[in-house]
This record gives sequence, structure tokens and C-alpha cells, in this order.
Amino acid sequence: MSSIKGKVAIVGLGVTEQGKLPGSTPVSLGAEAFKRAIADAGLRKDQVDGLLTMPGTTSPEGPLNYLRLGETLGIDPRYTGSMVMGGGTAGALVQNAALAIEAGLADYVACVFGDTARTGGNKFNRASGWGDSWGLWGMYGAAANSAVAASRHMALYGTTSRQLAEVAVACRYHASLNPHAVMRDPMTIEDHQASRWIVEPFRLLDCCLISDGGVCIILTSAERARDLRQPPAIIGGMGQAYTTRNMEREDWWYVPHQKEALSRAYAMAGVGPSDVDVAQLYDNFTMSVLLWLEHAGFCGVGEAGSFVEGGRIQLGGDLPVNTAGGNLSESYMEGWLHIVEGARQMRGECGSRQVEGAETCLVTGRGMTLNCSNAMILHRA
Repeated sequence: MSSIKGKVAIVGLGVTEQGKLPGSTPVSLGAEAFKRAIADAGLRKDQVDGLLTMPGTTSPEGPLNYLRLGETLGIDPRYTGSMVMGGGTAGALVQNAALAIEAGLADYVACVFGDTARTGGNKFNRASGWGDSWGLWGMYGAAANSAVAASRHMALYGTTSRQLAEVAVACRYHASLNPHAVMRDPMTIEDHQASRWIVEPFRLLDCCLISDGGVCIILTSAERARDLRQPPAIIGGMGQAYTTRNMEREDWWYVPHQKEALSRAYAMAGVGPSDVDVAQLYDNFTMSVLLWLEHAGFCGVGEAGSFVEGGRIQLGGDLPVNTAGGNLSESYMEGWLHIVEGARQMRGECGSRQVEGAETCLVTGRGMTLNCSNAMILHRA
């Protein structure tokens, strides 16, 4: 079986302002991000012959987003389409783009997302699970799913709310070093513990932001990347894994398919957890990071709570995690900014939040009712 290892690179990054952006639309934000990404890469827009998009939660055109955005950008791609997998979409689209480039279906593929969830009033509070079945007994929103996972982890392994707070504090500390982060005010464990309940055991500061913004990531072959403006972030490995079942699986709360996605990415890249210098782990909730740490092999099952204590996932610790602030403090772009930060770390351009000597970055994504997961290994060129 052929491998994409080392053959495709991320070469252009475009990110708009983040937060509350009245007057913007998902398409206008996506177009602005695209404009910034081609400038970053040193490309002309007519060189971009692949366009993959994720419709925003407030995009009225839905699955026709790629047509609407392509029209706005004024390009006629030979490879295009839209996909929605929640927080798993960004990684899936970037992997799709890598496959298309390796297959010769496109030379330069732009993956684009724009959303106005903040000003559009999206609270992500629909019933969990399929249809309304879970809502009948009060299980609403993504927080409910992960709250069950956190409660179960606490019951089995003694994980505590203060350990969840370590994740939130680390992300906020990193965001304080990121001039573009939405939430930069200092946070302590005591601040976390004093924040109001959302769904037990989650407090407000266990939960991700809701944001407006746009992101574009451009990929091409590693060979073509040598001639472009920025040092490329090379894709060393990638993997995906899914489950179509939820509560009928006794272990659904532990999302074991995430470990499968990670194993596939590690295997393709020929690396393991000891080779990872920095990680961008999808953090819709603090508990998500604990599960990723266990699935990725940085600690054993049930050990992530103690693993994050004492600043071990902060810059200067054993494994810096979410070095731009993540979904919890940078902005909630459904995982797109995790890939951006991973690529920036591999470029060595993160300033005071740069992980010194970082050569390998792990990036993960997950979405829907915990059903979708993916992972990528990025390397410095």
C-alpha cells in the first residue's frame, strides 16, 4: 500500500480576526482567509485548482458552500466539494486534499472554513445523539456527551475537577502569549473552580468558546513547496477512524476509535509518542484533552489526570499542548486553528510560544456525537 508520508506539505495559512465580528458572513470570512493564505504562500489565486470547504454553522447554502465560496473567490477548481463532520472536518479535509494532490487530481488545494456562530447566535444546544431521542431525557448539546465521559473517567480512575482545570489553565497561559487569541486574561485553578456549572462535572471554564472567524489552509506537493514563500510543514502521517454507534457500545464514552486514528497516523509516519515534541489536541472540553493523551500513548489508561498536573502540558513542560490556546481560549474554529498552530510550530514562527527545537507535531480532531476522529503528524522541513 502506498504511503503519503513526506510527499505533501502545508504551504499557506490564512486566519481572519476571531471572536465577535458583526457584519461578517461565513463566505466573507472564508474569502478573507483564502486571500491571506495565498499571500502567505506566495501564490496567485489562479494557481489554486482545488477547493475543499466546511460550511459554517450559520451558512445558509449548506452543502453547496463550495459553489458559493468558489463563486466569491472567482476560481474554477478541478477538484472541489464540501464536508461536515463537526470538529473532525478540518483534519478530514486536509487529509482529503493530501490524497488528491498525491493522486494528481490537483496541484494546490485550499481548505476553507468560515463561520459566524458567535454573532449568529449558535449555541450548539440541539439534542445529542440521533434525532431527538437523547433530548427526551434531558441530554442536550455536545457538553452532555463529554460530561458523561468525564464522570465515568472520574468514577473509574479518580480524575478530579482540579485536574481538568490544569488543561484550561495551560490553554489560557498559551493564549496569553498569542496576540490573536480571544481570551488572554490570566486564569488560575481557583478561577476555574469558581466558574459556574454548565453540566456537571463541567464548569464554564471547561468548555470551548463560540466564535466568528475564517481559516484557510493550502497544501501542495513537498516538491512544489520548495519554491514557495514559507517553509513547509510536511505531512508525515495521517489517520482517521469512525464509529456509527453510540450508547449501544458500553465503551462509547471513552471514544476508543480515537486511538485507532492515532495508531494509523503513527504507523504511516513511522513515529511514536516519544517522538512528538508538541501536540495540538482537539479540546471542545477539557476532558477531551485527557482522553487524547491516553489514546496517543503519552500516559496509560486512567493516568491523564495526574499526567497534566504541575504544568506538564504547558510550554517548558514535558509535552506542550495547544500552544496557541486551543478551542478553550484561542478561538473556536472547530479544530481548524489546531492545524494552523501545528504548521506554525513546524515553521518555527510562534515567537514566545515557540517550542524550542520542535521537529514533530501531533494534531488531532474529533466531531459530531463523538463519532468522528482523525490525527496527523507534521514535521519540520
